[in-house]
Amino acid sequence: MTVSAAEPPADGPVGGAASNPTTAQAAQVLGRAIAQVQRVIVGQEHMVEQLMVALLAKGHCLLEGVPGTAKTLAVRTFATVVGGEFARIQFTPDLVPSDIVGTRIYSAAKETFDIQLGPVFVNFLLADEVNRAPAKVQSAMLEIMAEKQVSIGGTTYPAKQPFIVIATQNPIESEGVYPLPEAQRDRFLLKVDIDYPRGNEELEILRRMSVEAPLAEPVLDPGRVLALQDQAAHIFVHNLLAEYIVRLVLATRQPADFGLPDLAPVISIGCSPRATLGLVAAARAVALIHGRDYVLPTDVQAVAKDVMSHRLQLSFDAVADNIDPGQVVDRILAMVPPPTPVWHNQPGGPPPARHG
Repeated sequence: MTVSAAEPPADGPVGGAASNPTTAQAAQVLGRAIAQVQRVIVGQEHMVEQLMVALLAKGHCLLEGVPGTAKTLAVRTFATVVGGEFARIQFTPDLVPSDIVGTRIYSAAKETFDIQLGPVFVNFLLADEVNRAPAKVQSAMLEIMAEKQVSIGGTTYPAKQPFIVIATQNPIESEGVYPLPEAQRDRFLLKVDIDYPRGNEELEILRRMSVEAPLAEPVLDPGRVLALQDQAAHIFVHNLLAEYIVRLVLATRQPADFGLPDLAPVISIGCSPRATLGLVAAARAVALIHGRDYVLPTDVQAVAKDVMSHRLQLSFDAVADNIDPGQVVDRILAMVPPPTPVWHNQPGGPPPARHG
């Protein structure tokens, strides 16, 4: 039994190296969309690609970085390129659930209550500084993120399709901040850590933004995004890769069984099954972006840190020793061996190679 109902390509790894025309066309349009975002955002290639991965995988994305690293600008630009409705909510400690999901308003003329839907009813929701909101607001966000719906006055209202929440948070601030609960962190498919730009990138930012900032042009629309999401969901995943993904997740729960006894006192709680599903969905999205209709071990490794690190709960001693969850995931990736794709030896075909 394979993870995907799709058959492997006839001449690719564990099947063949060629991609069908529709996959190539999808990769081309996705490449144009990413290029449009990078007209505005200098550097941060990993963040831009992971935003597209989250969209194709029907997941949500959490961006964490110090102020001024273009998190909000990247999300706004991404929404412009992808198309659809966009809304930004600036989270503050005095926010209440009705501010984001909507509320009932009494109409004196009709002597009835009308429903005023909130700003979450868009295709792209930017939750700016999401960790500033109190628990009740976070609870309201959980429903729209997990169930793609909102309940107001006993009536359920579905979210728009496609729907993605891209949240930002500042890791260095503690004033008026409510750390995200583990259940809500788990709802984010990806958590991307954003660092300062390099020197040459900083110079390019100065050159590009100091006169007239460039503008991105729309490339996609909601209908095309839904089609691309469906195409990504049917990317072929071989049984060996599925087992590899499961081993990566199990290594966070029983590290000693995978030759990592030193991680047992470091990890308090391992990754949930959502990490397993998230690794498959995100790896499929990476494969589609790169123009393949099958997943390679390198696709899984490219998203493993962003999918798994925020789902790990480290022990008190590990936190005290400033151990980063990303370091734990890197260690697991280094110790859990990936499968070896089998290439058919055809004239002009690729030689046998080990991926990962």
